[in-house]
Amino acid sequence: MAINEPLIRNRPAGAPRSDRSAGASRDDTPIDLLETVDLLHRHLTDSLCREVFASKRITERQREWSLKALADFWTAVILRAPKALRQALEEAHGGKSPDWPDVGTSPEAFFQRSRNLSWEFFAALHDRFTDSILPEALPVFCSTFAHLRGRFPEVFVWDGSRLDAVAHRLKILWDVRSPILPGCLLAVYDLFRGIPRWLHFDPDSARGEMDRMREVLPHLPKGTLLLGDRLSASVRLFEELTQNGLWGLFRRNARLSLKKQRRLGLRRCDGGVLEDWIVQAGSGQTAAPQTLRWVRYRRDGRTYEVLTNVLDPTHLTAIEAINLYPQRWTVERMFFDLKEVLNLHRFYAANPNAVGMQVYAAALVYTSMRVAQGRAARQVRVDPEVISTAKFFVRIARASCTRTTVDLTVRAIRKANPRVRIREPQWRMQKWARTTLKEVRVEKRKPKRRRRRYCPSRHRWKSFRHVRGGARLIRRRD
Repeated sequence: MAINEPLIRNRPAGAPRSDRSAGASRDDTPIDLLETVDLLHRHLTDSLCREVFASKRITERQREWSLKALADFWTAVILRAPKALRQALEEAHGGKSPDWPDVGTSPEAFFQRSRNLSWEFFAALHDRFTDSILPEALPVFCSTFAHLRGRFPEVFVWDGSRLDAVAHRLKILWDVRSPILPGCLLAVYDLFRGIPRWLHFDPDSARGEMDRMREVLPHLPKGTLLLGDRLSASVRLFEELTQNGLWGLFRRNARLSLKKQRRLGLRRCDGGVLEDWIVQAGSGQTAAPQTLRWVRYRRDGRTYEVLTNVLDPTHLTAIEAINLYPQRWTVERMFFDLKEVLNLHRFYAANPNAVGMQVYAAALVYTSMRVAQGRAARQVRVDPEVISTAKFFVRIARASCTRTTVDLTVRAIRKANPRVRIREPQWRMQKWARTTLKEVRVEKRKPKRRRRRYCPSRHRWKSFRHVRGGARLIRRRD
């Protein structure tokens, strides 16, 4: 089942009809590819980087590899995906290649700076960049549930994911046979804007996901509705959500005991049976029992169950709760795009600070790309989900390289002709700076899916922090 396909096909009252089918007549509508590049340059400014560095620094100095220089280089690495960092640094040294920012230092200076500068600077830069670009992020994603924006100020999806194993083995890892994971991520994904509103990188892959989730709660706006998997369906977490003025909608955890108190509704929907109950969850051993809503839908021998602390059925109906939960998979799609589309499955350096820099650089590019994708979808009047992220990014990266070459060429021509007024063409009207909806449209999946082969070694991984000698490479900030 597709993410945007409702489980129960009764359209909720007030929900707009999707214009997804209308996109077939707009396949030749041009789409601007330079939007993402312009967003990066407009919001990832030198003043923003200096402000972030001044707010986070303790004993660090800017040096020649400043925070802005590192951010520009790492975002270029995400856009161009070089075979090796040293090759990219050698091409960037002295402006030998137009594809890379001009750097005046040796590759060794970059590697030393990447080892010594904490990844927390890039984390703060990502937060400030997101706040800056947020007014330009149109809430056009997941239009089927756009009517919920009138009831909840925000609808977020949260989940965690471990990073892929380190391919480049350091000397301290030569005797370790298990796959070494460089860290893990926790993302809070904005369902309607299609961007990660909060992204946390932790160099310890073995740290519990629930502990990281609890750190996020105080930073979320009051009244936010959170979607999560069954791991989030715990009495203690529901209690903390209530204390922070937040709502939750999670898949039911079978280990959580429920005691029925009152039935709110029982009806037949789309060939199945939909039940809505007020229940008391928990036994009181880890936290006080919580009063929750238990929504269950049974059809064709399958059962779908969700728990929520939204007790008022008019604020979130049972049909909306059942249909909204599958949207949790949008955050999984975001992790897939970061790893596969933005090349985050391969790390160019094996120290945690450099890994964190690459992670947040990929997040910066992803956020800009999704904002541009939403604006492009509004331009051609289709849902953003119609545009393929993978196809869109490939064309954005190609347009970015061409634009960089063009700018350097024009700059050289002006320098060679100081007294000649040179008029530049409208670059956005060039063929390399535009694409069409037909070229970036999502291809429908075949109904037959290929299952991933099970490998026992997936469960024998180790965190880089827990490897002997690995912890001293992770710089801690007091």
